[in-house]
Amino acid sequence: MEIRRIALNGWRNYDFASAEFSPGTNVISGENAQGKTNLLEAVYMLTGGRSFRTRFDKDLIGFDFSAGEILADVYAHGREQTVKITLRRGQRKQILQNGVKKTATELSGDFAAVLFCPDDLNIIRSGAAERRKLMDLAISQLRPNYAVLLSEYNRLHEQKTSILRDWREKPSLLETLDDFSNQMSRVSAKIIRYRAAYAKRLERAAAPIHEDFAGGGEKLTMAYKTVSTVTDPLASERDIYYEICEHQERHREAELESGQCLTGCHKDDLLIDLNGQSARSFASQGQTRTAALSLKLAERDIFSDEFGEPPVLMLDDVLSELDRKRQEFVLNRIGGGQTLITCCEDEEIAKRTGGRVLTVHRGTIR
Repeated sequence: MEIRRIALNGWRNYDFASAEFSPGTNVISGENAQGKTNLLEAVYMLTGGRSFRTRFDKDLIGFDFSAGEILADVYAHGREQTVKITLRRGQRKQILQNGVKKTATELSGDFAAVLFCPDDLNIIRSGAAERRKLMDLAISQLRPNYAVLLSEYNRLHEQKTSILRDWREKPSLLETLDDFSNQMSRVSAKIIRYRAAYAKRLERAAAPIHEDFAGGGEKLTMAYKTVSTVTDPLASERDIYYEICEHQERHREAELESGQCLTGCHKDDLLIDLNGQSARSFASQGQTRTAALSLKLAERDIFSDEFGEPPVLMLDDVLSELDRKRQEFVLNRIGGGQTLITCCEDEEIAKRTGGRVLTVHRGTIR
């Protein structure tokens, strides 16, 4: 998979800019706060109409613009495609693929990208939400219907939370509580099976990468954690549903008392251990960076196996924080596909990779 060219209009800090990329390594150079990450964000939008930085499309539109636009030529699955994404304030985004209107779900799976950025260190050291995000973004590219499930679950969660918050003032709301709980249990069962399967696949791919990356002697393992009554998150959807319903029955009164949803997949976690100890609690800065990057390189391998071709790999200001040995490991792993690397210093990395250099300065690309 490749992105061949892109044009941005009213996107973040870009009034208008365009760039062409090589099929191999592309080094995107520039000082901080010039627009390097904004460019990667635009590329990531092509994977399913979603940003990796914000849930709100209005945040992506330039301050002085009423609309923002991405126009890109990509190559995937043996054919060239043109994708146009238009964002307008107060309106739903418009996606055109080869001139045909598409939904974000329909766009997913046609073009894939894996991103590693400094914030991804939070996958290891922050709360469960960051690890759910890791799984959800990846699965949404692999299984487009998964994004629909997530949207449905979020809608149900918000509505049920409103009921639990307001039922004392409006007792009639309780008439719909059990129905929302049941719907959430059904959608949770589907999401849990997707996440558990991906977590198992991710561990299988990441463990050997991490062992090589860390120089041996360090074993990475993972375990998927979900609703306590679920005995096997890879069981049938029906079995998981009944086990979630059991949890819901036990916690119904506690939900009414606390005003919070206590049952469902919204608190799931991916437990990551190094040599049997929690990486979140005990990993050093270097171990954290190595583990997080190993997960992303594993994600790239999973995508390559799934699609039969490597996705675009985007490394946002990653190499500057690695020692020379680990830099070489990463650079040796990125062959065989297109890579976009952002950095403040271009000459050395360009020489070591033979990559094409694009310079970003105040929202312009040259």
